[in-house]
Amino acid sequence: MKFCVLASGSKGNTTYVETKEHRILIDAGITCINIERRLKSKDIDPATIDAIFITHAHTDHVSGLPVFLKKYHPQVYITQKIEKEASLKLESPIYIDQEVQLDSTHVIAFKTSHDTEDSNGYIIEEENSSLVYITDTGYVNEKNHALLKNRSAYVFESNHDVEKLMNNPNYPHQTKIRILSDRGHLSNVDSAYYLAKFIGLKTKVVVLAHLSEQNNTPKMAYTSLTKELEDHQVDFHNIHIASQNEPTEMFEI
Repeated sequence: MKFCVLASGSKGNTTYVETKEHRILIDAGITCINIERRLKSKDIDPATIDAIFITHAHTDHVSGLPVFLKKYHPQVYITQKIEKEASLKLESPIYIDQEVQLDSTHVIAFKTSHDTEDSNGYIIEEENSSLVYITDTGYVNEKNHALLKNRSAYVFESNHDVEKLMNNPNYPHQTKIRILSDRGHLSNVDSAYYLAKFIGLKTKVVVLAHLSEQNNTPKMAYTSLTKELEDHQVDFHNIHIASQNEPTEMFEI
């Protein structure tokens, strides 16, 4: 399995996942043109994308979907609530409840907690490899912890530094409270706490995602995680930071 975070942040989110038989996008929150450009920069033909999994209805996760669908016609996997909230008019979507099997690729959907009608995280499995994708959630439900442990790779939200957020004069108080709530976003500290629990001997790579441009920095997110791992005596160092404007490298797991 291979994957690459094409874009991650409040202005748009899209991740590419390649298995033996499928080429998948998780979300399509940047323009179709930018999705095409970033795929082609990795020598991937956009026309070969055959599935798109949608996490939730916010525009930074679905804004590029209608044009991409009209041009390339991949199968969309979504919930009915997400489709309705996003005002999408999809032709023959597949409504994903808990899991779906795509040949040798197994996709597990699980609920996240965000200020939307519905939101999903995903685990993509193939043979002995697995990718966890979690962004846009205020917390990770404990009932899913066992499912999320010791996976090959994590694309995991590390949205904000709490102090930086609270001292930001450009954010209204109510917005700050929403971000910090159980239906908001994971802080660097939250993210590090969960990853210290989840990373195991099988884990090859972690990509910190959905960093706030105003309330975080790559250094803050990275430092928070490495400190937590050290405190818990977790010997893991292959940590990367996803960007809004540039795709990550292509990771093979």
